[in-house]
Parts: sequence; C-alpha cells; structure tokens
Amino acid sequence: QVQLVESGGDSVQAGGSLRLSCTASGYTFRTGCMGWFRQAPGKQREGVATIYTPTRSIAYTNSVKGRFTISQDNAKNTLYLQMDSLKPEDTGMYYCATSVTSTFWSLRENSYNYWGQGTQVTVSS
Repeated sequence: QVQLVESGGDSVQAGGSLRLSCTASGYTFRTGCMGWFRQAPGKQREGVATIYTPTRSIAYTNSVKGRFTISQDNAKNTLYLQMDSLKPEDTGMYYCATSVTSTFWSLRENSYNYWGQGTQVTVSS
C-alpha cells in the first residue's frame, strides 16, 4: 500500500520561501509520476507541479513557473517542492500525489490514485 506524508507547510510573508517534502512508502520512484496539488478555500484543487519519476521530466502550471521547483530524491523516497517568491495567492492546502502506473507526467487530478493528507501554506501580504 502506498502512503504519502507531506511536511513543510507554514505561514510566511509574501516574497518568502518554503520547501515542502513528501515522503513515500510502498513506492520506489522507479515508475509512474508524482505531483503537487493545492486547494485554496472555496476553490477546486489544482495541479501545481509534476514529475515523471523515471526520467525526471517536469511540468508546472503557468502561475508558478520560475518560482517553484519540483524535485525528487530516490534514495530518500522523497518528493520536494521548493517555493520561492511566494504570493498571497499561493495560499492553500498542498497535497502530493502519485500514480504508480502513469507513463508521463500529469497535472490532472484524476490521473492520480494515491494522495497525502496535505500541508497548509499561508502567505500573508
């Protein structure tokens, strides 16, 4: 059974940085893809960043390009999201997810079948 545990969420001022971590068990990063999603209050969950783990091919939603960086550490079974130049609109609950059978990256929520519980990010102006 795949389990994902996020950490690193916090409250920061606009312009600040945070690094989120997602530690996986039951998943080795050799296949499939992983993604970071976020959900702001009253809004739908959206894909933020994704990585196809065998090749480390990456994609981002437009609003975070140049500010966020997704990466993986296979030895630690951990996915990261480095978030720089944070804005108030980045506020939300951040989730990591994995699809062990995907053959490419995806920012679509319905591509994923395992989800973590989320970690809260709050950015104040």
